[in-house]
Amino acid sequence: MKQTISLIVLLLFVLVGHTQDLSYRLEELTAPDYVEAVAKSSETCILPIGVFEKHGAHLPLGTDLYLARELSLRAAGQEYTVVFPWYYFSQINEARHQPGTISYSPELIWQVLQETLNELARNGFKKIIIVNGHGGNNAFLNYFGMAQLSEKRPYTLYWFQPETSQDLVEKVEALTQHDQYDAHGGNRETSMMKVTNPEVVHTDRASEQSGVDQERLKHLDQLYTGIWWYARYPNHYGGDGSKANAKAGELVLNSHVEQLVETIRKIKADEKVPSLEQQFHREAENPLKTKQ
Repeated sequence: MKQTISLIVLLLFVLVGHTQDLSYRLEELTAPDYVEAVAKSSETCILPIGVFEKHGAHLPLGTDLYLARELSLRAAGQEYTVVFPWYYFSQINEARHQPGTISYSPELIWQVLQETLNELARNGFKKIIIVNGHGGNNAFLNYFGMAQLSEKRPYTLYWFQPETSQDLVEKVEALTQHDQYDAHGGNRETSMMKVTNPEVVHTDRASEQSGVDQERLKHLDQLYTGIWWYARYPNHYGGDGSKANAKAGELVLNSHVEQLVETIRKIKADEKVPSLEQQFHREAENPLKTKQ
């Protein structure tokens, strides 16, 4: 009898331990573990998006990939959700003049993102969170998100957009410096990389090229043109990363992680967005019957 009880206790211990050790990195899951992960995550996953592009003379081409995935992994470690591997099919036409830029066609980046979402949904995920590390994707993702309403989808798509408060900016600058531009590869981004991947950060090179806004289209206010970024930051570097440090980077990263953890919890509990999507598509099938 004692042996039977001991065996049951041991089995329970093994099963609980296995559940606790279940990886949240998609690429590490076995097929049977994947089934468990979908259930444990409440059918929720994160798609961290980056790109290969220049970040001044001091940061690696994969900076956005490193940061988006590290943010996602840290959050998933606190609130279980499955994290997709590095994803780099992004809008980066504005940096095609710089070495190392991998710029896919607009048609391809759209198709790959859509098919990735379709496949994640086919494999059980009903709520997908985009964690975007690349500012050049913002307009693309806004339009892509709206275009999701063009037909019914077997998933709900969310895009995490963290806030950086003025209080946080002041704390970071107190540890580093005031960065007038801090638009790309600058003080905050370099500081975060000093936390996540310090071995590939070269702050001694941060002043080799200018990250100052060139204001070459200042005479054309109230207008938009696709060349705007190149006109302002031709070195594909905006800001000054020379005084960045890990302590400041931890402040920014921790703030974003806290926000993402809370966001994941809200999304898992969310029934409103899926419900509104269903209502919208019912009405869109016959708009003449939509209540006026």
